[in-house]
Amino acid sequence: MIHATRLSTVALACCLLAAPALAQSVNLYTTREPALLNSVLDAFTKETGVKVNAVFLKDGLQERIKAEGANSPADVMLVVDVGEINAAVDAGVTQPIKSAVVDKVVPAQLRGPGDNWVTLTKRARIVVVSKERVGQDAITYEDLADPKWKGKFCIRAGQHPYNNAFFAAYLTRHGAEKTEAYLKALKANLARKPGGGDRDVARDILSGQCDIALINTYYIGLMSVAKNEQKGWYDAIKPLKTTFAGGGTHVNVSAAAIAKNAPNKDNAVKLVEYMLSEKAQALYADGNFEFPVNQDVKESAAVKLLGTITPDTTPLGDVARNRKAAADLVDKVGFDN
Repeated sequence: MIHATRLSTVALACCLLAAPALAQSVNLYTTREPALLNSVLDAFTKETGVKVNAVFLKDGLQERIKAEGANSPADVMLVVDVGEINAAVDAGVTQPIKSAVVDKVVPAQLRGPGDNWVTLTKRARIVVVSKERVGQDAITYEDLADPKWKGKFCIRAGQHPYNNAFFAAYLTRHGAEKTEAYLKALKANLARKPGGGDRDVARDILSGQCDIALINTYYIGLMSVAKNEQKGWYDAIKPLKTTFAGGGTHVNVSAAAIAKNAPNKDNAVKLVEYMLSEKAQALYADGNFEFPVNQDVKESAAVKLLGTITPDTTPLGDVARNRKAAADLVDKVGFDN
């Protein structure tokens, strides 16, 4: 099997365009690093005989497929953010995924409008606190606005896609007026200017710069097995059971869609279904400490480390549609200034 790991995507796509569609092949366009996919794709080929040609596109996936038009070789798109996959739907480059496996495995709120995309794995955005300085074990997202955290809250940039998705979820649940007030309260609680990465907030908790922060769960997992200073950052934090008031935990997703003009549609469906299987879910989720969407996978690495989560039932399609409005509010309150 050939995977395009940081190869020239232009060169590979040209080769795919020049070659006739193969009955036993499938072409995958992905914004996920291929190294995180190879074990699953290898297993798929071994079990099905279908070769996967993977094209890594860091940016502009949907624009690329739209530009390629009816002759695009893309069969499956795999991306790591609900905004990205919804942008593909809005660009008109997807088609509904008709599959009994999808219907059985993936809850409705974790699928796109008209089943134009499906979640493969979940990652939660939760609160972590100083293990030494904070005693509580649970919190709501709304409680981050409590003035008791003044000068103690750390977060990466408000306009980063991870936070944009979270603020869009908050907006979907609470409306624009309450979300604006929430952002102002979070800004008032900041210990430093928003910035850096998710792992940096754990570093800053260790240093004493802040006591509480937002982080994606898979970063907690990656720090837990680190062989460098990041293991010390992990040891300094305590993950809290984090939910919306009266609701579940905010999640973002790795998601897949079938391209509108997929030349190998049957194999595209077969690949998506395989990635939802118990075996593939264990491989894929454990590779990056994400939560599997297949509920038959009971002992994933993320669950062993962090316990189970109950995702917020707000449809992710609604969250995606509110991302621009959320970004506008972040700018309005000067959150990142």
